[in-house]
Amino acid sequence: MTTWEYLTAPLIIHNTKQILDNFGSDGWELVQVVPGPDGQSLVAYFKRPKG
Repeated sequence: MTTWEYLTAPLIIHNTKQILDNFGSDGWELVQVVPGPDGQSLVAYFKRPKG
């Protein structure tokens, strides 16, 4: 059975692709993007297999 670790990170709108590429190269898979608590920003949720 696969176990997962999770990461939550803010996304800067004008640099989103670079941020996502950096997390992807570290093995993180994007799960969801939701509005931040202020309603103006975005928060990304990632996962990757533990180990």
